[in-house]
Amino acid sequence: MSTLESCLRRPGLFPTGQHLRLSTALLKASALELAILAGHLFLYPSGIRQEQPSPAQAPAPAPAPRERMQPVRLPSATAERPVVLLHGFIDNRSVFVLLRRALAKEGRQHLTSLNYSPLTCDIRGAAERLGRHVEEICARTGQPVVDIVGHSLGGLIARYYVQRLGGDIRVRTLVTLGSPHGGTRVVPLMSAHPIVRQMRPGSDVIEELREPAPHSRTRFVCFWSDLDTVMSPPETACVDHPDLLAHNIQVTGIGHLALPVHPAVAAAIRQAIDAEEAITSATGPAAVVA
Repeated sequence: MSTLESCLRRPGLFPTGQHLRLSTALLKASALELAILAGHLFLYPSGIRQEQPSPAQAPAPAPAPRERMQPVRLPSATAERPVVLLHGFIDNRSVFVLLRRALAKEGRQHLTSLNYSPLTCDIRGAAERLGRHVEEICARTGQPVVDIVGHSLGGLIARYYVQRLGGDIRVRTLVTLGSPHGGTRVVPLMSAHPIVRQMRPGSDVIEELREPAPHSRTRFVCFWSDLDTVMSPPETACVDHPDLLAHNIQVTGIGHLALPVHPAVAAAIRQAIDAEEAITSATGPAAVVA
């Protein structure tokens, strides 16, 4: 046997069928991510300004502090709850253009987005601001609870509000899309930014979220993708907490930026916030094929 033949027969020199399929899927997902990024950069200026409440909805008096802190009975899925959309790191509400359109098409009328500053340096402070925003929405619409959809960092901010600031009395369902619940190790050089350090495994914020959360009322639905290169490892976007009602849903074939815009994910989000039954499993076999 010649030296060339010996080299060609060495194991691992050429990709196997499984590796080839993975490489093809990764290439497709990367191409889709680039296309979404280009479109998002085009739309980004349209989402810089903070969203204003509709003039048709006159603000109602805010509930008294004692009433606000009282546990509320969660309404059935037939009552339309407001949906709050919360973007990710260095982003704005324009990331939800397609998801918002999909939810509105299915009859959701009370949709609102909250922009937090790209200069935000603390997840706790952003969570406090989210809490004030939720109180304003409840006062304006007369609804006692809301649903929240958070992409990336937005999901982690919303979780902190629910779990650490008593937001579970106001949030019926929290949907997270590629959020670093266990911390992410991606791009170590970005750790110079304080809020990126808070998203690292073992940070004070991540450790706070590991603490007990007894009697939490909020349901968590967490979408994670096997090709999400921003979450390292990808499974860090799952919630693994014994006190939380959480359902982790794997999405296959798309990356981080595609999670809030893909039609299959949008349909699954709609089902999650419309679901009336309680979630009892923290993992489970559920998956979305994009």
